[in-house]
Amino acid sequence: MSTSASRRVGRPRAQERPVSGLAPREEVLAAAAELFTTRGYTATSTRTIAEGAGMRQASLYHYFDGKEAILAELLEGTVRPSLDTARLLVARTEAAPEARLWALCHSDATLLCGGPHNLGALYLLPEVRTEGFAVFHRVRAELKACYAELLAATESGAGLGPEDLVLRADLVFGLTESVILIRRAEPGRDPSTLATATADAALRVAGVAQRSVSRLRREGQSLLAAGN
Repeated sequence: MSTSASRRVGRPRAQERPVSGLAPREEVLAAAAELFTTRGYTATSTRTIAEGAGMRQASLYHYFDGKEAILAELLEGTVRPSLDTARLLVARTEAAPEARLWALCHSDATLLCGGPHNLGALYLLPEVRTEGFAVFHRVRAELKACYAELLAATESGAGLGPEDLVLRADLVFGLTESVILIRRAEPGRDPSTLATATADAALRVAGVAQRSVSRLRREGQSLLAAGN
């Protein structure tokens, strides 16, 4: 065993966490997610996060440079899976773009409202505007661009001018992310029901006729069930 590996195995802990099966880095993220969403980002220190993860504060810095880096990784985790899904759906050109848009909205909303902590509520923190969150903003912008691409391929989107298309994409994207606020106000809402209602509403905002929504929902569900 190397010296480096020996240090990692022997890293002292300040206290024992319940057996979670998580690696130390994931324990830090889990503890931070809970603290940031319950106590607030500003009120949470790296010492408190380390204690929540069952390790010494010095050990936390083995995994992250500081609190900002932890928040950045948590926020990136709220958009990267959706971007992966979005890219797959954009490539599925044999399926109706409206159904693919429904699937993206549903998948994205499910991610945002289905986790143990409402991390999306941290999007509006003033700290998130700084350079340390550039990757999060870039990935989120790429995700939004996929929304716009799918919208432009729909029958209603194809008839929009450039400015109107940008505005409509903003509205669809914003509607999907609004589950963050709904979850904060009513944390007991069923995530699956909320995601389905959000995706249905997103199609209506996109310009799809109400009579077509049920059919497109079924097609979108099939896409998700097939792994996009």
